[in-house]
Amino acid sequence: MSNEEHTPLLEPAAGGFTEQQQQYFQNVWNRNLYLATFTAVLGPLSFGFVLGYSSPAIPELQTDSNPHLNLDSTQASWFGSLVTVGAAVGGIIGGWIVDKIGRKLTLMSCAVPYVVGFMIIVAARNVWMLYGGRILTGLASGVTSLVVPVYISEMAHPKIRGLLGSSVQLMVVTGIMGAYVSGMVLTWYWLAVLCSLPPTLMVVLMCFMPETPRYLLRKNKRAEALRVLAWLRGPEVDSEWECRQIEANCDEQDTKFALSDLKNPTIYKPLLIGISMMLFQQLSGINAVMFYAESIFEQAHFKNSSEGSVIVGVVQVVFTAVAAIIMDKAGRKLLLAISGFALGCGPIPWLVMSEIFPVRARGIASGACVLTNWSTAFLVTKEFHDLVENITQYGTFWLFSSFCFMNLLFTIFFVPETKGRTLEQIEAYFKAPT
Repeated sequence: MSNEEHTPLLEPAAGGFTEQQQQYFQNVWNRNLYLATFTAVLGPLSFGFVLGYSSPAIPELQTDSNPHLNLDSTQASWFGSLVTVGAAVGGIIGGWIVDKIGRKLTLMSCAVPYVVGFMIIVAARNVWMLYGGRILTGLASGVTSLVVPVYISEMAHPKIRGLLGSSVQLMVVTGIMGAYVSGMVLTWYWLAVLCSLPPTLMVVLMCFMPETPRYLLRKNKRAEALRVLAWLRGPEVDSEWECRQIEANCDEQDTKFALSDLKNPTIYKPLLIGISMMLFQQLSGINAVMFYAESIFEQAHFKNSSEGSVIVGVVQVVFTAVAAIIMDKAGRKLLLAISGFALGCGPIPWLVMSEIFPVRARGIASGACVLTNWSTAFLVTKEFHDLVENITQYGTFWLFSSFCFMNLLFTIFFVPETKGRTLEQIEAYFKAPT
């Protein structure tokens, strides 16, 4: 085999990409990659509608004329937080099926609990049907939050992986804002109907999208993987060469994941980093704000609580879009260290989670991260009202702030920079002695 075949694919130079790398990027044809990414992020858009739905729906349900649907404060907190229970379970299920049936089919399967869950809410005759609908849509959200970052990271090349990976969180906050805005003009049941449309569109379009080349190579489907790479990169790129680089890494890890692999630094190091990032993301209190935005503004005596929620949603969308644009230039670590939520803590943990795990452990390890994220989200959203009652709103948000400061220290000392590196090079980083 020639020296060229042993050359690491797109090794990042200290000062940026080399001339050879720039030539590679000039020849890459990204149109089909953008199309596949757009289709995939309809899942996070659906996920965002799920998260945002409770904010406009809860005030309506608390004053609903039907006594069986009229929620008291305890029921309202369960209605808001049960979605995180479903999502935690979805993380466990998703971590298993994403390696069994593939990234594409896992993503398509998410549409079923999304649509069924919202239809149960539309048809609700009692509070238990409302709870059931929230759990199902949460289940779909948990699987989506795992599989979409993995799908995109395995399809993208290093120069735009940050941009495309950040679009996941961008679509989440777009869905949240969409639920807030729509909730100003739609009743809670028509809003549920609207929320079922993005997953329906996703499953239709996903029928025409490919499986990721890394997953196909792991399943010994080389010819199909090569066709996918050619479709993604275009005719001007040597897809055979890129395929060999990915294949070489797959050959090194063709064994299945076992518990004994947790002793391997390429697994336990990124796993600890991923879990910690997810823990700090939720302990920032963001989902308490998103789920109960209208209630928070009402307690703060905001003139129009619905408008206040929309403003929060707009700010999230704008700054998440900014993060997506600058992610591949500024880097993950810098943005995570200096930002507020939409610029860093929102999009970056999901992006880094999709980048740092080796292929054989990607499903299981990502599932552990998603389980951590949504379990913590449940704790925060369910206990938010109790925290406010016991230590006041001021004390509650100071507590959230202290976790944000701890996150800053953790980022500075432990989070690696993954900008401009292939997934194989990131794995090699964790192999190196510290």
